[in-house]
Amino acid sequence: MVRLSFLHMSFPAFLFIPLICAVLYVLGMLMLKRSSELGVGIWRATFIANWVGALLFLPWWLWNGWAPVDWVDYWQPAVSALIFFVAQVLVFLAMTRGDVSVATPVLGAKVIFVTCFSALLLTDDIPWQWWVGAGLSTMAVGLLNLGPAPKHRLVRQTIFLSLGGSLVFGLCDVLVQRWAPAWGPGNYFPPYFMLVGIYSFGLLKFARGGLRGMSSKAWMWLLPGALLNALNNAGIGITLGVWGQATAVNIVYSSRGLFGVLLVWLAGHWFANKEREAGGGAFAARALGAVAMIAAIAMVL
Repeated sequence: MVRLSFLHMSFPAFLFIPLICAVLYVLGMLMLKRSSELGVGIWRATFIANWVGALLFLPWWLWNGWAPVDWVDYWQPAVSALIFFVAQVLVFLAMTRGDVSVATPVLGAKVIFVTCFSALLLTDDIPWQWWVGAGLSTMAVGLLNLGPAPKHRLVRQTIFLSLGGSLVFGLCDVLVQRWAPAWGPGNYFPPYFMLVGIYSFGLLKFARGGLRGMSSKAWMWLLPGALLNALNNAGIGITLGVWGQATAVNIVYSSRGLFGVLLVWLAGHWFANKEREAGGGAFAARALGAVAMIAAIAMVL
């Protein structure tokens, strides 16, 4: 395993992948959110994003051929893809039917669920530092997204859907770490993301107008956002499949909360995003969240 040294700290080089994916996630979500505001809608945006991911891995499948596993083993990507898809639906329901300021910090609980599932389903020991880091990152996500109280009565529903999405996403990450290595480097993900795309046809039932009627301006935000989202999902999936260590990967990946705050404050106006208008109290909480996030990442180094 390649390790890099910086400021007298040594850490695995592969953890830079979830760090980069955290930035890609924030940029992609800002673009997809903007396209949704321009009339695309969350379900059509999700459908396009999932199929961009499926097509991204198609050349690998055509070039490398079928994976060196029995046909009966294809139930593994089928199950994990279905779990991933269900998690997506739960999260987007939380975002669209509830309040983002409630959903986002609750989604930070994914790190805790990943740690628990890793302890239950994997044979690797989990260092105590990772348990502490998981707790710190969850707290950091909450602080980074602290803002005005929501003005509706759907808080419980938002929390329920967000916790469900976090739990199911956590299970998916651990199952990918457990199953993907036997398929050989990269072979697990072409069928995995293709099946996610196939499952996504069910979303079109909820999309107004199907895939028709989207403006050229909306497509200008939708396609780059979908590509960044696909690269993010691919990066996390490959990292889990090749190197494992789902808990450490998710602690580093949770830095997307920090990058989200930074990008919204520095460049949110480029995406017509107004979240930077939060008050001084929210800024102080986010500063504490940033410190907690850095401490959480340091725990896995």
